[in-house]
Amino acid sequence: MGVSKAAPPGGKRGAGRASSQIQKKTFDALTFLGSEGAAKRIVEYRRGQVIFRQGDPCDSVLYVQKGQVKLSVLSKTGKQAIVAMLGPGDFFGEGGLAGQPVRMASATAVAEATVLFVDQNEMVRLLHEENAMSDRLISHLLMRTIRIEEDLVDQLFSSSEKRLARKLLLLAQYGNSQRQLRAIPSVSQETLAEWVGTTRSRVNAFMKKFERLGFIDQTDGLTVHRSLMTVVLHD
Repeated sequence: MGVSKAAPPGGKRGAGRASSQIQKKTFDALTFLGSEGAAKRIVEYRRGQVIFRQGDPCDSVLYVQKGQVKLSVLSKTGKQAIVAMLGPGDFFGEGGLAGQPVRMASATAVAEATVLFVDQNEMVRLLHEENAMSDRLISHLLMRTIRIEEDLVDQLFSSSEKRLARKLLLLAQYGNSQRQLRAIPSVSQETLAEWVGTTRSRVNAFMKKFERLGFIDQTDGLTVHRSLMTVVLHD
């Protein structure tokens, strides 16, 4: 009667299992979102260049690597409104994941921007198979929901001056850093007026006031100081 011998520790069977574990790589969402490859491509846009238009097919999810992107909606009567300003680390155009057949807004580069396009089918696969990617997208969507709610309250109850101050702080990404000042990409006063929901002349007057009080600096580009927060917090 033959007797089978157990494989010794560190033998071929153990080595094969260890080799299998070594070969399995951990998915890194940031590395994926920073690179070009299968089912994804990176496109660079000039300031003012359209990334997609309202009514275009929803066939990809986009991710801002660098620069600023605005999302705007055009009504049937021809009235346009900016609904979001996006920066590095933001997803957009993900409506197709929920069954949207066409884009509900237009996306335009506010400053030079680098955008990663991920094929929608590839994104669906990643969300099912890679927890790191699904966690990152869910976190982004939750943060954007909170921002939309804050925008609504801001629009209903805040003055146009306070709304402008908050928009500038959002562009400077305060809350993500403890730095006291931050330079932001050049954004025209027309764009700011459209985003805030006021006139360009009022934005110009508020910007001059903010600069006089030392809240911003427009000497070389636009630098936003944390002290601008006092406008937002003032009742």
